[in-house]
Amino acid sequence: MSVWERSSTARVTAPARPRKLAKVPFVELAGGRLQGVVSSGSDIGRVYVSSVAAGSYAFACSTNNNRPCGGARGSFCNHIRALVGEAVLQYGAERVARYLKVETADGEPSAQSVEAGMSATRPVQAETKDAAPVFSRFLRHLAYLELAPSAEPLPEMHWFPPTRAVA
Repeated sequence: MSVWERSSTARVTAPARPRKLAKVPFVELAGGRLQGVVSSGSDIGRVYVSSVAAGSYAFACSTNNNRPCGGARGSFCNHIRALVGEAVLQYGAERVARYLKVETADGEPSAQSVEAGMSATRPVQAETKDAAPVFSRFLRHLAYLELAPSAEPLPEMHWFPPTRAVA
């Protein structure tokens, strides 16, 4: 068993390239989707929860209080484009393309080739029903940033099973 398997912390994969968190503060590949939180370009107090489903590329974009995005009408809006770009910075274009099952043009995949590969299939706009859990996870991540550094266990993480037998 390796050292990281015996510890109470998980390995964190370093970002492919550093990214600025002001425009897209939260991005994840989870639940068969690329999803995240994107800041509004016009209102500093508004954020959008955007997602793209793997394989079908069905997309959704709405504000954190479930108002639909005005730019997502039949094609990807700027929020989804920003989300794809930041996902490529965070995870790398090859990993994003593989997760979303996107066929990219020959050569090294990029945010533009991932988006072009998805757009070529004419994706449809999906329901925005999954916005609340994504936004909730984003808020949970923000709460962890406010904690002082400590080696003590966090009570809400206590439910994780132990990795070794207790004597």
